[in-house]
Amino acid sequence: MTRNWKKLFIGIVTGFANGLFGSGGGTIVVPAMERFLHMEEHKAHATAIAVILPLSVLSLAIYLWKTGLGEVWQTALWASAGGLAGGVVGARLLSRVSGIWLHRIFGGFMIAAAVRMLL
Repeated sequence: MTRNWKKLFIGIVTGFANGLFGSGGGTIVVPAMERFLHMEEHKAHATAIAVILPLSVLSLAIYLWKTGLGEVWQTALWASAGGLAGGVVGARLLSRVSGIWLHRIFGGFMIAAAVRMLL
């Protein structure tokens, strides 16, 4: 499989998870880029940020088209404000964290999310 086909397939799986679950793009796209594209950890995390934004906007548009506006916009605006602040801090810290610690922290969040979902 060529590299571009791998990128496209990773995007399809990531978009599917994001559209179906409302999240999960980062938990799929980061490990997939590292494993199948042999991308360095920091670049995979940075690329995931760029990939997830359009997926989230598209998923929101389809959700709103299907269900109507409701409370979604007020919640989205407040959560986005917090997300912007957290994104600035996280992006600045990304370059300061070693690859191994990036894996450990990311893995810890994935394990915590999995345990929460199972319980």
